[in-house]
Amino acid sequence: PNVPSFCNPAAMRLSAAARSIHTRRQQKRSCRGPCKHADGGSDSAEEGGADDQLELAQYVDEVPSSLVRDDDLSGANMDMRRRFEANCRRAQDAICKAVSELDGAEFRQDVWTREGGGGGISRVLANGNVFEKAGCSLSVVYGSMPQEALASATTRGADRAKGYAPGERVPFFACGLSSVMHPRNPMAPTMHFNYRYFETEGGVWWFGGGSDLTPAYLFEDDVKHFHGTYKQACDKHDPGYYSKFKKWADEYFYIKHRGETRGLGGIFFDDLNDRDPESIFAFSKECLDSVVPAYLPLVEKHKDDSFTQKQREWQQMRRGRYVEFNLVYDRGTVFGLKTGGRIESILMSLPETARWEYSHETEPGSPEADIMDAFKNPREW
Repeated sequence: PNVPSFCNPAAMRLSAAARSIHTRRQQKRSCRGPCKHADGGSDSAEEGGADDQLELAQYVDEVPSSLVRDDDLSGANMDMRRRFEANCRRAQDAICKAVSELDGAEFRQDVWTREGGGGGISRVLANGNVFEKAGCSLSVVYGSMPQEALASATTRGADRAKGYAPGERVPFFACGLSSVMHPRNPMAPTMHFNYRYFETEGGVWWFGGGSDLTPAYLFEDDVKHFHGTYKQACDKHDPGYYSKFKKWADEYFYIKHRGETRGLGGIFFDDLNDRDPESIFAFSKECLDSVVPAYLPLVEKHKDDSFTQKQREWQQMRRGRYVEFNLVYDRGTVFGLKTGGRIESILMSLPETARWEYSHETEPGSPEADIMDAFKNPREW
């Protein structure tokens, strides 16, 4: 029931009871004492931290009409919470449908809830015709977190624990949609996006998000198309958004120990609450609606390109860089791991295969050297 046509019911036959037992086993291995668990993914809305009672994720066969609960939290914006979740669900359906139509394979769907509210909808397409792995996950999360965990979920020194005594936990709500697409063909780029909404007790709120492109080979027209699509989306809401958020993406997706970026950027923003929440919500919606036109034409263009074994190995090495960034620097991944999160959701962003070669150097003048220059010296597209 309630399974979209692009999701495979056969992949969902594991009973709710069996999956609940599996979840208990996973959580017992990862917990030392009572705890709560995250349901997010890369850069996403995630929960964690100790509580008085262990609250297990219960896998369910039917998708609830909403994962947002009625809340008496001081300052809660219930209307925004419900509309943000509804928009994430709408976008998840539209994006997964478009990806499934391009690939010809279906997504597996897992749905879970928590007794205290919240839950998630994870969809993963694995071993597809076009995509080696494509994931798109919705999370709605309630919990309380240590102030240091909250700090790791925000940026640029933003104080989201103002008014709390040192060591005091901060109650919060979070909702987000996160996705990573890893195509098979080395000429087709990987893409990641995440859009999220946070609230803490007392009415403090903010939006975050972004979309970014990670190719293994440089096709300038492709990168210009991706950036151009998001510039148009930004310009509809604020002419200053694109240049600000493009620079932010270049800075955020930087692998410090390598001295290079993970990919060729896009847009990234966090702690955004400098104007009316309705206008930022509309911007977030515009960005989600730009995912399909910005990205899928590039995959369609290159999915059948010829390539050599050497080019496949280079793609695997760049995926190795992707893994390095996500496990070492990615704010959402680190936050989820620190707070004892649902590991399948947190690591959904990682590719199925990657490669590391000792002291690898690109050949001067090669296509690999060309894109390496772009990784080391971010360009304007």
